[in-house]
Amino acid sequence: MFYDKTVLDNGITVITEPMDTVRSVTLGIWCAVGSRDETPAEAGMSHFMEHMMFKGTPTRTAAGISESFDRLGAELNAFTSKEYTAYYARLLDQHTGQAVDMLSDMVVNSLFAEEACTSEREVVIEEIARYEDQPDDQVHELFASTLMPSHPLGLPVIGSRETVGGFGHDAAKAFHGAHYKTGNIVVAAAGALDHSEIVGMVREKLAVPAGERSVRVHAVPATEPRLAVVTKDTEQAHICWGVAGLAARDQDRFKLAILDGVLGGGMSSRLFQEIREKRGLAYAVYSYHAQYQDTGQFVVYAGTRPDNAIEVIGLIRTEVDRICGDGITADELDRVRESIKGQMVLGLESTRSRMTRLGKAEVTDGELLSLDEIVERIDAVTVEDVNAIAQRIFDGNHALAMIGPLGEDAVRHLV
Repeated sequence: MFYDKTVLDNGITVITEPMDTVRSVTLGIWCAVGSRDETPAEAGMSHFMEHMMFKGTPTRTAAGISESFDRLGAELNAFTSKEYTAYYARLLDQHTGQAVDMLSDMVVNSLFAEEACTSEREVVIEEIARYEDQPDDQVHELFASTLMPSHPLGLPVIGSRETVGGFGHDAAKAFHGAHYKTGNIVVAAAGALDHSEIVGMVREKLAVPAGERSVRVHAVPATEPRLAVVTKDTEQAHICWGVAGLAARDQDRFKLAILDGVLGGGMSSRLFQEIREKRGLAYAVYSYHAQYQDTGQFVVYAGTRPDNAIEVIGLIRTEVDRICGDGITADELDRVRESIKGQMVLGLESTRSRMTRLGKAEVTDGELLSLDEIVERIDAVTVEDVNAIAQRIFDGNHALAMIGPLGEDAVRHLV
């Protein structure tokens, strides 16, 4: 086993991976709560929690938290997704105990002072405004809400001005009490560490209230052809076309990774070559797949001048139809397979990426495979496997989302 795992008596899970060739450690406290777990009135609260954990505890001010980590030469950060929230520090191994102490204090004892909530509401609303000024980012959330309009995974992580504007001490305290409990907490660490020492530090410092893992309702969303267009005065039309994908533990996910690479996963992919290199219709064009506990999404993005939008959407559809009709080639399979393995190995050279892999898998009940096991799964994929998964996911029930100076009528015929 390449990792060590201990479940404490109170339900907190500690999972670590030693790396003998480094002098640093990345340690994260993960909570199994994300935007999909919020009520309509709480939309954006998981992300708001991420902000508020840095705003002070009974023994540390907000400035004091920042100064303490700076003195250690540490990287301190956090992130929120649709299924989890994580707080982490990356620092020299000699300071691991101090990182556990300070991160634990932040996660357990944050004050959620009304004054801090008031100021941080404005920060998040500014973040929403910034996000809305970046249509190449915003279109991905528009796509998710179009593909899964009645599923909690379709809700934006950041929330809205209306919901965030109502967040205060009482709401934050109640949300924290409901979700930040032992059964929802995973501590993941990678680097120059000793597992038993990390377990001892967590047992001593991380005094999260006791509670079982929260129950998350799993549901595969019903799909049908859908369209959403936000008409906006932008220089480009930002396009997302896609379909429902695979859940995180679906055994076909390695086949889907190959399909993604062939279609739009790199500079040699079909979409990049056809839309950018041959025709010069886009600077950015790519595909990706996102996987959640119960479902997923496969998405193609392109940004192009409005006059070219219809042609680009048509080319995306043509390439998808060509893969479904003719399949991929053995050369494409070999090239993408080696690319995926190389990128994976390079990505796992940092303590942060390894900690993230551990934490994400554990907090979402995912399958945690060794590097050799992943390579074995990828190497086992055949041309026939990829062609079969293309037939499985490209079933015609696709969604199209676009932000740009065009109306729905201009692209309705493409759905």
